[in-house]
Amino acid sequence: MNRFALAVSTAIARVTETALGPHQTAMIRIGFSATWLLFLLREFPHRQELYGPDGPWSWNLADQLISLNGAFTALMWSNGQFWFGTVYVLAVLSSLLLLLGWHTRAMSVLFMVGVLSLQNRSIFMGDGGDNVLHLMCVYLVFTRCGQVWSLDERRARRTRDARARGEHVVDRVGPALWTVLGLVLMSAAFLDKLNGDWFVPALLWAVWLAQALWWAVGRFARSGQSRITLDVIANIVHNGALLVIMAEACLIYATAGWYKIQGSRWQDGTAVYYPLHLESFSPWPALADLLSANGVMVMLVTYGTVAVQVAFPFTLFNRRVKNVLLAAMITEHAVIAVVLGLPFFSLAMIAADSVFLPTSFLRRLGDGAARVRARLRARPPGRGGTGLPAPGRPLPSTEPGAAQTPPPARRPGDHPGDPENPDPRHVGFPA
Repeated sequence: MNRFALAVSTAIARVTETALGPHQTAMIRIGFSATWLLFLLREFPHRQELYGPDGPWSWNLADQLISLNGAFTALMWSNGQFWFGTVYVLAVLSSLLLLLGWHTRAMSVLFMVGVLSLQNRSIFMGDGGDNVLHLMCVYLVFTRCGQVWSLDERRARRTRDARARGEHVVDRVGPALWTVLGLVLMSAAFLDKLNGDWFVPALLWAVWLAQALWWAVGRFARSGQSRITLDVIANIVHNGALLVIMAEACLIYATAGWYKIQGSRWQDGTAVYYPLHLESFSPWPALADLLSANGVMVMLVTYGTVAVQVAFPFTLFNRRVKNVLLAAMITEHAVIAVVLGLPFFSLAMIAADSVFLPTSFLRRLGDGAARVRARLRARPPGRGGTGLPAPGRPLPSTEPGAAQTPPPARRPGDHPGDPENPDPRHVGFPA
């Protein structure tokens, strides 16, 4: 009984004191924002036909549908070209800034608004990956996805260093950003533009009020207990959202696998053959013919796809088996992106799969990226680099016996994968 009570108390302490999975949530943030950003940039020349007021799915048709299904979209606030262009550009900018991790909480809200506005405006523009992105953009709002690999982490680290030196640091960008967002939200509510059902408007108000409370407590509360309480609530919300994301990914694979089992083509092992010969899904006909020429290969891929999708949710309790199946699914989606010409669907699914990647692998990935960036910055002359030291550092002496300036000691948190700094806090507003 004592062991059980100790285990329960340890689990509660871990859930309340720490925002779990900082590297996994960073991968989700980067993956989905990059997927949406690349899609918007690729379709920029065709944005009018896809989501514009003069497209085949006209503004009036969209208005009739939204009045029935209660979906939220800011594009229905106005029928003008200027408003459509503004929303599209803001969707691109919010995706880019969320990818970089700049004020991630605010950018996650704008990212969600951009995704919902465009997708709900024209519901027939998608390839399956849009459904995953539609769900995950809502879950991202509840996560602290800027703990690592973000500009928020770098700003928080610099702020801690400045305060350690006795300097007074005030975050002015965060409050100004949330003030502007609050004014836009109040104006939309006053003009009765918050269309759709109650969920999205209520979520926008809840996030804005929570940020206002966070700022007020950090600015005016004399005791640190109030800030600790809010931090605990933020950790609980983050961990709950992370659990929902994992459950959603498992549900996607489980339902896909069990539905495939019921199909006769999947039962006889020939299902993979047919999409390879559809004109709409054959960007490389010669490659499709090569892959479908071997009947045994087609049968193995067909049965293997069903087995992996059905078995994956049950392998989460075995790390080794889970990692093997995870690698198989990521490889499968990469093949789908190339062979069937569905890159954004594959990117969305790989981003969802990344929540299950091992932390040790992600840390090595971050360390490798940091080393590559350091090498690019230190390129010798003649290969694109200047060969000069960073500003503020002395030039190395070439005279024999001259004293050399030792490199500065690395502090904890100097690179994203530092295990000594797994949970940096965003200053002024939670990341």
